Amino acid sequence: MQVLARAFALMGRERDGLRHPAGGGNATGIVLLLAAIVGFTLMDATAKFLTQHYHPAQVVWARFLGNILIFAAIFRGRMFGLLRTRQPGLQAGRAFMQLASVGLFFTALQFIGLAEATAIMDMNPVLITLGAALFLGERIGPRRVAGIAAAVIGALIIIRPGLGVFQPAALLPLAGAFTYAAGALLTRMVRSDSVETSVMWSAVFGTAVSSVILPFVWQPVDPSHWWVFLLLGFFGTLSQWLLVRAFSCAEAGVLAPFGYTGLVWAGLWGLLFFNQLPDVWTILGAAIIVSAGLYVWSREARAARKDQ
Repeated sequence: MQVLARAFALMGRERDGLRHPAGGGNATGIVLLLAAIVGFTLMDATAKFLTQHYHPAQVVWARFLGNILIFAAIFRGRMFGLLRTRQPGLQAGRAFMQLASVGLFFTALQFIGLAEATAIMDMNPVLITLGAALFLGERIGPRRVAGIAAAVIGALIIIRPGLGVFQPAALLPLAGAFTYAAGALLTRMVRSDSVETSVMWSAVFGTAVSSVILPFVWQPVDPSHWWVFLLLGFFGTLSQWLLVRAFSCAEAGVLAPFGYTGLVWAGLWGLLFFNQLPDVWTILGAAIIVSAGLYVWSREARAARKDQ
């Protein structure tokens, strides 16, 4: 779910004049991105397992603490120096939005399938396009508006409000898509900071806030689950690294469409690990969301080429 949002956010950076990677790196970037997607969906599957046994806030805390520990191992004494920024308010807002999106998504996984939650969250690219027009003054035409409307319809098909099969928890990843889009827009606004600084702010903020909540929801960890918590941090950190490397090798516009392969992996993990197979309405809604996202991506890519 993070892959698509990052691609659309980086398209905005490209139009602002960032240099593209040197030629020949697109194939490498695609391979790295596909590996990152597998890792992120495995992280989500791991989180779904853990939220069946522990409060989502405890799982969120473990996810962000894992980032802190990895950064401590990599940067050591220089770690907290990465927090230096000229825009602390925007960084805090961005970190809050990321924490909210992770919390909403992990909570939803207690109640709905992995494929359904992932499909709804994958609305975030078109929401980023809408938010960029509303808050950043970027241009948006009727065709992009149509793409955004189609994505909303796709999400409603999955959620099916007003019907007997409606699950209120399906509204959580929908809210998460909005908070993630808001975080991506704030990422554009703090683009003068390094990727490491932004990731560090998210890790520290997420760990601090979830640590405040942790004493009220803490459940002793079954010794047989320690390795699962370790996997959560491992998948999250490795996938984040692969993602950053992918975008350093290839242009965001090239990578964006491949982000939707996460839906395939989410469906596979849901079937293998939880015996959950998405129904026909979820598949239909996901297809509409993917089609809308690819259409909006094509419009973004065309606009980026015109502005170069």
